[in-house]
Amino acid sequence: MQSKSIDGLMLKQLIEAGLTWLRTNSQLVNALNVFPVPDGDTGTNMLLTMTSAYNEVSNLGYHSAGQMAAAVAQGALMGARGNSGVILSQLLRGFSRALHGKDTIDTPALAAAFAEARDTAYKGVVRPVEGTILTVSKDIAAEAALAEKETDDPVEMLRRCVTAANLSVENTPELLPILKQAGVVDSGGKGLFFILEGMIRFIDGESLEAPVISIQPLSAMNLENALESVEEGQDWEVVVDFRPTGSFELPAFYNRLEEIGTSIQVGEGEGMYRMHIHTPLEKRYDPIDYIMGIGTITKVAMENLLAQMDEIEGQASRAKYELAKIDPGQIAVITVSPGLGLTRIFASLGVAAVVSGGQTMNPSTRDILDAFENLPTDKVIILPNNKNIVLAANQAKEVTAKDVRVVPSTNVPQGLAAMLHMNPDGELDKVAEKMVKALESVITGEITIATRSVEIDGVAVREGQVIALLNGKLAVSSSSVEHACFEFLEKAKARDYELITLFYGEELKHAEANHIADLIREKYPNQEIEVQEGGQPHYQFIISIE
Repeated sequence: MQSKSIDGLMLKQLIEAGLTWLRTNSQLVNALNVFPVPDGDTGTNMLLTMTSAYNEVSNLGYHSAGQMAAAVAQGALMGARGNSGVILSQLLRGFSRALHGKDTIDTPALAAAFAEARDTAYKGVVRPVEGTILTVSKDIAAEAALAEKETDDPVEMLRRCVTAANLSVENTPELLPILKQAGVVDSGGKGLFFILEGMIRFIDGESLEAPVISIQPLSAMNLENALESVEEGQDWEVVVDFRPTGSFELPAFYNRLEEIGTSIQVGEGEGMYRMHIHTPLEKRYDPIDYIMGIGTITKVAMENLLAQMDEIEGQASRAKYELAKIDPGQIAVITVSPGLGLTRIFASLGVAAVVSGGQTMNPSTRDILDAFENLPTDKVIILPNNKNIVLAANQAKEVTAKDVRVVPSTNVPQGLAAMLHMNPDGELDKVAEKMVKALESVITGEITIATRSVEIDGVAVREGQVIALLNGKLAVSSSSVEHACFEFLEKAKARDYELITLFYGEELKHAEANHIADLIREKYPNQEIEVQEGGQPHYQFIISIE
């Protein structure tokens, strides 16, 4: 296909194609996680951001490329989730800015759009890091600048940019040592590549539904997020563990499953395979029957997704806590919380609104904005409580008329420490300044299960081991939650501090958490040990040391 220009309607088709191809391969992007922790959500965040971008234009018929690009950028801005989603929204924002007032996109306009996308994204990050999606955007812009001199076909330019993006992604481990240690390429860059590649696949008439075939480790399948992507009519979740009895051809396996349902994932570990799929009611047994013909089934799990969602809604309705009532002129604090127990604690400290979120469930710019836009005050402080939510919080700050400060808390203990300095009647800047200083007063630990085997910063981890993060860095690998807690406390030099607080997650029972706390009291008799229900997913404990 050759085209001297791209109008608004064709741009809309290309955006939809990029979204579709990213959706098809989002789990592959999620699996490109540096640290062996359950937060591989780059693909999900970019997918939700692109979905918001396309939803903004799905019913629009703009022939003007500039108008269509502006609407895409607005949708991405409000739907941006996580650092990768925010950077993607900044790329689309810059792309749109360069096309302002243009009815069609020719090669000079496309080259300018890629250049402005790069510049806007770099400016949106305080400390840009090479070997990331930013580098990929820079290499795309550089290739577009070269192509402008050699072709007047924007589709050919786009094709060359896809090739450049792929090479750039493959080179990211050479620029960012942590990627090389982990044996992965940058996930955000890979997501951007899939978006552009989807556009070319659409132009070439290739399938956008068959994923790039990839086997991921069993524990990296991230099945906890299944409810976030329940498609209409796909009411049952089926998970089957099996061992193939003969030769196992993954492409044929995928093709057959695609005839049955959606949200297909396949994981492998030591010759054992796990298949995950969503199916309509009448097909819920089809995957089991199919797999029985090609292997030996060792385990089957089936869940009614609608019933699960009803249970979640029921739990939410049973949750009781009272948020602070804010008068006009007072300061309102908005916090992000990953668990019901933590939400109750934040509420007791005086937050005015809570946004549910954390690892694997980053709220969007719109989610954060909606939390405070209707409050009866124009003075707002946001506590993101997760490093992957800080950019979205800053973006919410940019799009509101209210006077907002973002206190860049990167974990829950920091957010709680900041709340101790909350004064609703104080001066906004002074209160925010005290909160920022409080972030340095707490040491944070996170206990979870390793999703894959890796060695980072001298810490060797096997998939399935218990690991501990110290202030966000991998510090401990151990055989049990109990031992991981003790090793973490030793590395954190907990004896030099006064208070150790254990926030236990939804996977631990209260009695088990108390038992571990009692053991810690025996070893640390001079420290005050507290146990609180956190309710957070994925992490057995979040630990605060003060």
